[in-house]
Formats: sequence, C-alpha cells, structure tokens
Amino acid sequence: MADKFAIVTGASTGIGFELASIAAENGFDLLVVADEGLIEAAAQDFRLHGVSVDAVQADLSTLEGVDTLLAATAGRRIDLLCANAGRGLGHGFLEQDVADWRRVVDTNITGTLYLLQQVVKGMVARDDGKVLITGSIAGFIPGSFQAVYNGTKAFVDSFADALRNEIKEAKGVTVTTLMPGPVETEFFDRADMLDTSVGASESKSDPADVARDGWNALMNGDAHIVSGWKNKIQAAVAHVMPAAVLAEQHRKMAEPTSLSADDNSPRPASNR
Repeated sequence: MADKFAIVTGASTGIGFELASIAAENGFDLLVVADEGLIEAAAQDFRLHGVSVDAVQADLSTLEGVDTLLAATAGRRIDLLCANAGRGLGHGFLEQDVADWRRVVDTNITGTLYLLQQVVKGMVARDDGKVLITGSIAGFIPGSFQAVYNGTKAFVDSFADALRNEIKEAKGVTVTTLMPGPVETEFFDRADMLDTSVGASESKSDPADVARDGWNALMNGDAHIVSGWKNKIQAAVAHVMPAAVLAEQHRKMAEPTSLSADDNSPRPASNR
C-alpha cells in the first residue's frame, strides 16, 4: 500500500482516465469511479503501474452514488481528489427532456459539490490535501445549443474560486480548477453533437495533454489552468466580449447542421 491515496472520478475514459494514469505513475493508490462498466478495464491499466487500485461503478448524479464512492475509501485518508466526472447535452434547451438536463445539473453540480464537501472537510481539518476540479472555458461563454452544460460549468468555475477563498487559512490545502476547451473524447458522440461544427472539428485537444496540464497545475498549487494556447485566447476574449456576441459565436459551433424529424432527442453524455 502506497503512502499516497487519490480519488479520480469519471476515470473510465478521456481526461479522467489520463489523470488516473498520471496519479498511478506518481505512486498514488487509486479509487476510481465512473457510471459505466468500462471502469473495471481502466483499473486494470492503472494497476500496471504497481499501485493498488479499487474501482467503483456508481452514478455520481445521486447522493447515494457519492456515498457509495466514499464508503469504498474504507476510512482511508484522501490525499488527492480529482473531481472530474461530468455530463453534457447538446441541442436546443426546449427540445431536451427534463430528466436529461436534470441529470446534467445533478452530476456537474449537486454530486460534485456533495463529494467536495465530504472530502475537503477532512483535508482542511488536517491542513493537508490537493483538489483538482474539472471546469471548462465553456463556463465563460453563453452556450447556445449547449445551454445547460455551459451554465453548469459557469457554476463550477465560480464555485471553485469561492471555495478556494473560504478555506484560504488552510495553507496545506489547494484547490485547482482545470479549464479545457473542446477535448477529443466520447463527449460529443454521447451528447449527440457530432452533427455540429465543434463536434466534427479535428482540432480538439488531446485528453492526455489536458490531463498533464491539470496535473502540473495541481502539483504547483495553482488556482487555475486553461489548457491549450487557443483556449487561453478564447478565455481572455470571453471576459471582454458582450454576452450576445459570445452566444452567437457559440451557436455557430454547437447548432446541429441537420436534425432528423424522427429522432431529434438529445442523449445525455459522460463528459470525460
């Protein structure tokens, strides 16, 4: 058993998989979680680094799912948390089923906050621990045809800044926000967004590069990291450009180019 123990959520694919791999490379025992069976296969890859890995399949949009994850720690001290799990949803808001957009909100906000509250309490009490929260530059942009997702990321980005300030007296605890742009993962397929400019784009970031940026910022104790120079420019522009202009630009990226009359229902997506 290693001296260091990390939890990585949304670890079956994408950014979460890469973050867990880096943590394993750096000697952290792992507790990894996702809402799909692929998490078991991912755990086998992480074990190749010679660390102990426990895998949990749980729905982190529910408090019960988060409790299942926390119970799997068996009371072990959590040195590092990568709160990476998230969901996305494409198409216009008025087309979306309530159950689908609510699950996006419950995963990205409710489940994330509940997990953070339970884990960070212990870190602050002992004045030691590191947290990486996966936000997004989407939180800076009104997300036409991705409105709920971008709204949840605006919440997460803002919440992380507030939490960081609230616990600033705990000098040994750091909270880092990773803010990527579009990443080459299953997100756009699962969100039914392949028929969009951003979904079809071949210039999306590599999840391994994004994870490495996030890990380095986490280890440095940085407050934020926008991954990728193009995303850094977009984030800077978003802070000065009118919201109406940003919304129109996002529409051009995320509006479907064609919708089937027989099947235009969006599908909820695992973000990572």
